[in-house]
Amino acid sequence: MALLVSLPGRIPDMAWVLFLLLPAACLQAGNLEGSNREKLYGFGQPTHISGVQGSSIAIPFFFYFSWELAKDPQMRILWRWKEFHGEFIYNSSSGFIHKHFKDRLILNWTQPQTSGVLRILDLKEEDQTVYFCQVHLKTTKRMEVFQSINGTRLIITPAVRTTTKSPSIVTSAVTPDGLEDTENLRNPSLVSLVATVGVVVAMAVLITPVYVMLIFLWWKKRPAD
Repeated sequence: MALLVSLPGRIPDMAWVLFLLLPAACLQAGNLEGSNREKLYGFGQPTHISGVQGSSIAIPFFFYFSWELAKDPQMRILWRWKEFHGEFIYNSSSGFIHKHFKDRLILNWTQPQTSGVLRILDLKEEDQTVYFCQVHLKTTKRMEVFQSINGTRLIITPAVRTTTKSPSIVTSAVTPDGLEDTENLRNPSLVSLVATVGVVVAMAVLITPVYVMLIFLWWKKRPAD
């Protein structure tokens, strides 16, 4: 088993770079769980990290060892979730990705690097659990396998949903009978026709008495036969 170096969540990128560059000599051998074996080794992941549902997160990791690697070290990175002996969700050598994470996992790591980042895209509520990184590598003596002990706990925060109501404009036409004509609103040309007819009728009502008066005066002034 390996040592897990606990880190606070949301550490700035520069701090992570410096952290990943720390030499193994800076860590005390007496605190390593693997110190009782022939060689020393260690592992580091942040203890927790958080992300917003629907967004993406990156889980950084690093590992170190003092074994002598074989000419072909066959290094590979695997990831488990939920518990130390939980299901594997990723395998760098076979390209395996758990069906729950289909098209949502990206591992930024290539052999023989000893650090990398696992990215989880389009975060879902069900992703909230613990993730454990595991390393396989071949030394000159045997194949070594070690994994972080506590892993990284992922906390999912619900996305904030904002609803914006667009203003609505309600118009209505009034028929000559004084009833609201909602059906005719679907046809602007019909509404325009009704309005025009109304204007014509109003003008006729006003002008007709004038014409009647003019005709009456003309009739009164005409010479008698």
